[in-house]
Amino acid sequence: MAAKLMDFDKALELFEPVLGFEVHVELNTKTKMFSAAPNSFGREPNTDLAPVDLGLPGSMPVVNEQAVRHSISLGLALGCSIAPSSRFARKNYFYPDLGKNYQISQYDEPIAFEGQVEVELDDGTLVEVPIERAHMEEDAGKLTHVGGAAGRIQGAAYSLVDYNRAGVPLVEIVTKPIFGAEHSAPKLAAAYVRTIRDIVLALGISDARMERGNLRCDANVSLRPRGQVNLGTRTETKNVNSMRSVERAVRYEIQRQAAILADGGTITQETRHWHEDTGVTSPGRPKSDADDYRYFPEPDLLPVVPAPELIEQLRAALPEPPAARRRRLKAEWGFTDLEFQDVANGGVLAEVDQTIAAGTTPAAARKWWTTELARLANEAGRETSDLVEPAAVAELQKLVDAGTLTDKLARQVLAGMVAGEGSAQQIVDARGLAVVSDDGALIAAIDEALAAQPDVLAKIRDGKVQAAGAIIGAVMKAMRGQADAARVRELVLARAGEPGA
Repeated sequence: MAAKLMDFDKALELFEPVLGFEVHVELNTKTKMFSAAPNSFGREPNTDLAPVDLGLPGSMPVVNEQAVRHSISLGLALGCSIAPSSRFARKNYFYPDLGKNYQISQYDEPIAFEGQVEVELDDGTLVEVPIERAHMEEDAGKLTHVGGAAGRIQGAAYSLVDYNRAGVPLVEIVTKPIFGAEHSAPKLAAAYVRTIRDIVLALGISDARMERGNLRCDANVSLRPRGQVNLGTRTETKNVNSMRSVERAVRYEIQRQAAILADGGTITQETRHWHEDTGVTSPGRPKSDADDYRYFPEPDLLPVVPAPELIEQLRAALPEPPAARRRRLKAEWGFTDLEFQDVANGGVLAEVDQTIAAGTTPAAARKWWTTELARLANEAGRETSDLVEPAAVAELQKLVDAGTLTDKLARQVLAGMVAGEGSAQQIVDARGLAVVSDDGALIAAIDEALAAQPDVLAKIRDGKVQAAGAIIGAVMKAMRGQADAARVRELVLARAGEPGA
């Protein structure tokens, strides 16, 4: 049964939304958080394993030094203080994909705490989001439910467990309650996740591929009646894996909770699942409090005590903040406010930057990412940034610049790239899409078109140059669009100027 929803504007008249986000960032270290098993993606299930990842008796965890460095860098980039000493803890709960029956995490002694990050909304408004903590932990494995509806456990015949992801290094970033977002709450949710993605990409500590789960967001939403001091009961929508979905999930929860509260009902404190296909959330499990996890210090690991010199070294290596970087890039690229807003709102700032770095002009990079790729992403219901690598877009544009492809042909090639057919050059070769550059072949097609429309030459010679369009169109059709229309026009006009032609 579909949930009752209140109109969004009406919900904001009656209630104040309070937000909170828990963003999980998988670190791109070579090995896992507490073992020497490879930290990779896409390998055969249950091949990247070590005894400690499975919780086998007698296995002992060893902290990944690079993961600690990455975590400190991220904490500093979030404006956090770095703890002179932090400790790991055991978070006890049972999941089939967590072999130890507990997760090694951090609880009351996180490595980074008390920070804030500047988030820029679509309209240029800057919002300071308060950070409570950023702590290190390990990821769980992955369950695949077979036979159920939409891949969920309900109705599944059986489940498969892949422990490859178990033990992958994570940093969980937890915000404090965020007040004052009002009508911008859904937009702020997406902008915050986008900012975290920009930060970790700039630091080089994560691949931040949301479709792969490298970056995941748990979105907390609660409502309180206008004028009330106490916070409302929150829900936590788990593991939302795109910025578009984060925005939609927050909007949906505001409308759903408002309808319940307006009818005199109460909100259940619970986790909820986001359904991309239907655009709704559904109940998960009652949300546990910290006491339910029975945290206690991890007895097999010493406290993490980073040297002050290391912290300052990592602080000195920090990249510029995302908001400052945006202002710089806008000036360097020479974009208007609207042009830059198209890039920023599309969530492809990093991709455009990387495409330019690979050798294209800012205008060309913006064109591909904010028009054709955005269209393909919208049709597929995916994030634009997930479709293709920036270097591949740069390769495509180089073929256009070299005259190998027209823009129309390049769009066909791009669709093939997104479909996984290979590189731009491979698709051009396989489909035979290169522009016909042989003037002899073009002149033959022009003469054939002129023979079919003998009056065109006379019109051109009488000064009616626009009449050449009929011949150009016929030649482009004959060449299946694989001709340079500008070159065809030059040859048609040259033909018209030849005596006896």
